Amino acid sequence: MPANPLDAYRNVEKATLSQRDIEATVLNKAAMQLQMIRDNWSSDDRAAELEYALNYNQKVWTFFQAELSVQDNPLPDEIKKNLLALSMFVDRRTFEALAYPAPEKLDILININLNVSAGLRGDA
Repeated sequence: MPANPLDAYRNVEKATLSQRDIEATVLNKAAMQLQMIRDNWSSDDRAAELEYALNYNQKVWTFFQAELSVQDNPLPDEIKKNLLALSMFVDRRTFEALAYPAPEKLDILININLNVSAGLRGDA
């Protein structure tokens, strides 16, 4: 049994969520990290937090890119093509936000994550 009750909850959550729910949860986590940084832009440790959050978000989208590229991915080709194009936009915006940080550059990343997450959950 994990020492931290939150770890126990996370283990149960991982075991019971569908793949789509996990993906939606990860996108929401990335969006909330970015939103917290956006809301606290003048924070002393913003640079490190921003780098961490943008790298996390990029890892999430890199995973999606890999999954979309798998030959037996069941999504229709048009949806795969659109999601891959969206992921390339996310990559460009991420690099731009890392190189030239500005709070407004996070808005589109937050919105994309929340909208894709809602679509995965069927809330769109």
